[in-house]
Amino acid sequence: MRRTLHYRLIMAALAAWLLAACSSNTTNTRMDQDTTLATQEAPVTIDDTTVQGLVIYYPLYSRIDLVCGKMPSQQDSGVIYCAEAAFTHELLDEFSHTNIDGDHVSGGKRFKGAKCKDNSGAFAWFGDTTWEFVHGEYGELLDSVAQAGGMGFGQAIIIYDGESIRPLWRDNKVTHYRALCEKDGRLCIADSRDEVEYERFVALLERFAPRHALYMDMGAGWNHSWWRDGNGKVHEIHPVAEKSRYCTNWITFYK
Repeated sequence: MRRTLHYRLIMAALAAWLLAACSSNTTNTRMDQDTTLATQEAPVTIDDTTVQGLVIYYPLYSRIDLVCGKMPSQQDSGVIYCAEAAFTHELLDEFSHTNIDGDHVSGGKRFKGAKCKDNSGAFAWFGDTTWEFVHGEYGELLDSVAQAGGMGFGQAIIIYDGESIRPLWRDNKVTHYRALCEKDGRLCIADSRDEVEYERFVALLERFAPRHALYMDMGAGWNHSWWRDGNGKVHEIHPVAEKSRYCTNWITFYK
């Protein structure tokens, strides 16, 4: 009788120990998983506090392209940020590369675009880890980036090598504004949080103090843009509008 009771006590203690060990292992596994998820970097990080009035998007990308003709689908999980880049010359129902203001490179191929007096510079990504902003003529830059299999487009330079370009290239229409920037060795996109005069937007950029800032096409329809979070959910920055169907090109960041 005593032996049986002693045996039962031993078995109960052993079972309790095994249960505690399994529970501890499960807890540790879950903690490890949670820690891994917490340390994974989001494909796009957002800074809306450094300069009041600006929202800054930092894509964590593996490549960039200038997609032309049709906006990348939100169903393409490889796309993490997408927005209109170069100006569209005319409101046409059919796409043509010649309807994009300025020569440009898409998918490593150079295309002839429409002449645009407002294009005072350009941005190019060389298909590896390097990019370049230029102020002034950019034909040679596009030749080089096409040979490298990258992308590039012309636009209006706002800030170059830390210096604002004066006089301002456009009037003070009140709207949302956007610029592609290089800040502390990183590419980012700066949006005005609210509708402001252009001069106010430039002043906000000057406070942000990027090394380079290049205008990106905006206005109702052209401002339609979106980014993807770490869970794969798409967030629209500006919604589709009636004139969005006339858009012709988009700078596109891929994870």
